[in-house]
Amino acid sequence: MCGIVGWVDWEADLSQQGTILDAMVETLTHRGPDASGTWISPQALIGHRRLSVVDRIGGVQPMIREVGGRRYVLTYNGELYNTPELRQELEVRGHRFRTRSDTEALLLAFIEWGEDCVQKLNGIFAFGVWDETERRLFLARDRMGVKPLFYVRRGSALLFASELKALLAHPDIRPELDAEGLAEVFAIAPARTPGHGVFKGIQEVRPGYTLTIDAASMRKKPYWTLKSRPHEDNLEQTTERLRELLLDAIERQLVSDVPVCTLLSGGLDSSTLTAVAAHVYARDGLGPLNTYSIDYRDNDIYFKPSAFQPNADAPWIKRVSAHLGTVHHDVIIDTPELVDALRPALWARDLPGMADVESSLYLFCREIKKGATVALSGECADEVFGGYPWFHRPELLNVGTFPWSRRLAERADLLAPEMRQYIQPEAYVARRYEETLAEVPRLPGEDAEEARRREMFYLNIHWFMATLLDRKDRMSMAHGLEVRVPFCDHRIVEYVWNIPWAMKTCEGREKGLLRRALRGILPEDVLWRKKSPYPKTHHPAYTAAVRQWLTEILHDPASPLLPIIDVEKVRALAAADAVTTDLPWFGQLMGLPQLYAYLAQVDLWLRTMQISIR
Repeated sequence: MCGIVGWVDWEADLSQQGTILDAMVETLTHRGPDASGTWISPQALIGHRRLSVVDRIGGVQPMIREVGGRRYVLTYNGELYNTPELRQELEVRGHRFRTRSDTEALLLAFIEWGEDCVQKLNGIFAFGVWDETERRLFLARDRMGVKPLFYVRRGSALLFASELKALLAHPDIRPELDAEGLAEVFAIAPARTPGHGVFKGIQEVRPGYTLTIDAASMRKKPYWTLKSRPHEDNLEQTTERLRELLLDAIERQLVSDVPVCTLLSGGLDSSTLTAVAAHVYARDGLGPLNTYSIDYRDNDIYFKPSAFQPNADAPWIKRVSAHLGTVHHDVIIDTPELVDALRPALWARDLPGMADVESSLYLFCREIKKGATVALSGECADEVFGGYPWFHRPELLNVGTFPWSRRLAERADLLAPEMRQYIQPEAYVARRYEETLAEVPRLPGEDAEEARRREMFYLNIHWFMATLLDRKDRMSMAHGLEVRVPFCDHRIVEYVWNIPWAMKTCEGREKGLLRRALRGILPEDVLWRKKSPYPKTHHPAYTAAVRQWLTEILHDPASPLLPIIDVEKVRALAAADAVTTDLPWFGQLMGLPQLYAYLAQVDLWLRTMQISIR
């Protein structure tokens, strides 16, 4: 994995602007700690930071090729899992490879097929190709949006980068928030509207999209969308096909020249990855697989079972690791460091996010990096297979908005009246919700309940899943750790999309089809374990610490947060001792500890980035 940067201007001479390019590239050192490279021409500056995973010597970037008198320059962040097939097809077409890297396979694929090259790719990626002869820039992002890519247009120039901080390192790009940006922070968050860069004028290449830009035009084009069609396979055929896809995706994503591990919670999704990976390691004589889990000091004292989280992970982790013979590493986080990590986690994401869920992941990835460079994670299985409560509970399924936003009015009530009027959070969320529903590919003749679940899957894949992928990318890449997500293989997503709900929930359980497909791979008790979320702290010391942080902010007249919120209402909340626990952590940031931490992060964000509100 890597960090990419580019600056193209069709009218100005950029050849003397290398210092600015260097500054932009430098902000992405964490994404690519192993190497740095730049390419400079009058119209284009291309930069790269590299995390070496495959072919450490041959994959140097920016990568340049001259073919037929035309020069192509590639900067690429990602991993292609079908490189062998690509190489074979390109070699048949007359291309000759100089390296083993997927970078070269990608560049030659673009040279051979142009914009259509993305149709050939299986992987996670964000890349830019500058065609110097045609003076044309091509940008592309993977189908699920695993890898980030932002851009901004300024007159005759266009700048792009993996992260917002790289764009903001350019002296002409300032962090400004208008009404939409504020709505993204105070209404939509922790999710983010697909394609929205939060800051005024900054956009994101949407997942599954390409951009082609030249001096006269900029064309956005979706190259991948979900397609609704009748599911023709019976249950046995569906189970077998799903099993084939899962095994293939996981094994493909184990390819690496550096140490690989899996993240193990003892749940269905992570245990699946671990079981398949352990089998491949044993089969290929690669030695025992390393696995990692996260927990919090003294959490066993304060943990209380609930319908959402009926039991703790620790016994299940031990059970799976022992069964598979992995070398397991427990990462235990203490409350003070969890609170302290809220600050670097904010820096890693460039935006306020999921509070302790992100700070804990930040610390978790830091520890994993000490022993591995690549990790496989069970992210996204719940969005793809329907594991969340809002797929099953009618009052959540039919709530009429994003299910994680159903308490928006309560949250909006914490805004200052004039700010609430300016942002209009309820109207903004309603508009984004209706826009998304208008995109859903319908299946003619589908009954109303099945059609509604199709809408819910679409909302989850394009909103909630994107949020979790962004969180995972930023917290892991902050430490130069590449996290791969096999359940996001587009072949799996495409296939499962059209499987009827009754088949997805066969065996009378959530994700029943997935469990059925994994028989014989996991022990029966693990196979049927009830879903448990990413672990969070239950320690009251965390609540006390973030409450104190927010209280200090509320008493600071220089705080940039105060004009935005209703100070007296927030102060009254901060003075309370009760904690709202009726929703999981992803439910509209419910729970006072998450609210305290989020508002404190917003204050820090506004201060440190010197953000202006227009």
